[in-house]
Amino acid sequence: MSKLVGRNVLMRIFIGEGDRFGHRLLHEALVELFKKEGFAGATVLRGMSGFGAHSVYHTDTLLRLSRDLPVIVEVVDTKERIDRVMPKIDEMMCGGMITLEKITVVRYSHKHET
Repeated sequence: MSKLVGRNVLMRIFIGEGDRFGHRLLHEALVELFKKEGFAGATVLRGMSGFGAHSVYHTDTLLRLSRDLPVIVEVVDTKERIDRVMPKIDEMMCGGMITLEKITVVRYSHKHET
């Protein structure tokens, strides 16, 4: 049985597609951090439209605003692992939003090659 089956935490990080950490895109740097820290996985979702704290509307239908679409980085892991990495995430972000939800994982496994 997987170590993640049962009660865990879903962390969602809402950022802009063009946000950076140093010379790298922030969502790529976050995924690399989660891999390095031993997380079970991470997913980056690109939004079609949205707005944030400054109420600037970003959409893929307006060419002039399409360079900074909303991005959500999602990870599921234990509360302890997420708490441990949170200070590093805070250092990497200069804007955006982070949410945490208690969840129940009912299945976590990789595909078996045939």
